[in-house]
Amino acid sequence: MAHFAEINGSNIVTRIIVVNNDECLDGEGNESEAVGVARCVALFGGTWVQTSYNNRIRKNYAGAGYTWDSTRDAFIPVQPFASWTLDETTCHWEAPVAFPDDGNRYKWDESVTNWIQI
Repeated sequence: MAHFAEINGSNIVTRIIVVNNDECLDGEGNESEAVGVARCVALFGGTWVQTSYNNRIRKNYAGAGYTWDSTRDAFIPVQPFASWTLDETTCHWEAPVAFPDDGNRYKWDESVTNWIQI
């Protein structure tokens, strides 16, 4: 199955749909993103970009609220906290302090910009 993300005018993902692989085949029987996008447009209108459930393309599987960045060719999740920064290579958000690797459970506390044991 192929997955496609609908993108609004602000490059925000509004929904994800699944399209049967057979509906994404070009005239030679090869899977084609362009054919899948054309199918989505024919059915629903709008702007569509393929996403990969296995993260094989576009760095992250798209989700509602994610941003489509055509320059990075990536879907970028919503920034979880103001202090976190985007890793330009992976397009994942990173905390300013590394997650503790001691086997305990932690949650991020933005008020102290650090991990707090729970």
